[in-house]
Amino acid sequence: MARSKSKPTPRTFVFLGPSLPLAAARALLPDATYLPPVQMGDVYRLVRHHRPARLALIDGYFERVAAVWHKEILYALERGVEVWGASSMGALRAAELHVLGMRGVGRVFADYRAGRLVDDDEVAIAHGPAELGYPRFSEAMVNLRHGLERAHAAGIITARQHDRLVALAKSTFYRDRTWDGLLASARVPAQPRAALADFVARTAPDLKAADARALLRRLARTRPQRPRVVEPLARTWFWHRLVETQ
Repeated sequence: MARSKSKPTPRTFVFLGPSLPLAAARALLPDATYLPPVQMGDVYRLVRHHRPARLALIDGYFERVAAVWHKEILYALERGVEVWGASSMGALRAAELHVLGMRGVGRVFADYRAGRLVDDDEVAIAHGPAELGYPRFSEAMVNLRHGLERAHAAGIITARQHDRLVALAKSTFYRDRTWDGLLASARVPAQPRAALADFVARTAPDLKAADARALLRRLARTRPQRPRVVEPLARTWFWHRLVETQ
């Protein structure tokens, strides 16, 4: 009797950049194919030419190039590709498209979905190129919020100081947001400022990395399932223009 061939492992593709080091991601989900941060056209081309079983969006470009289109994700879902999002651009798109079949993981996704977060700049950062490991030059607003929330819960800063620091961070352009800059410019007494600086140095609050890890752990313990298509993709003029240029 001929030996039956084993089924190939469903392929998972992950768009990842500065939110989590590649080595850390591979340790959690070694069988995935890792790609740079997603941008417009990437999801469409991947689904059309490689037929993945599952996509995970973590990081994405948005300023120097066009961001990934919602319709690309709907196209993937329509083609039977399971699509997940978390942490950064992935959390934002998952919150916008969860009612249409995209799935989200983590605190950032939950806060966007519930309306506690609204602005895109909450997850935006400035970072270096892939060949240098996407070094981060600024801190995400969600990470600053998370760190200040934890510091307040630990009794390091008062509620008033917490609110003042959050407002100051939010009023700062996303490329200029850093813990050092926030602490240097904050009108907070020297003692709690020093205690907060020590707390940040010891705990390194990073909600985006935590959410990225949570997503990869979820994918590692599950297998892709065909998504439920809520409604078909409308092939608009803009969609046809995207298809023609890919």
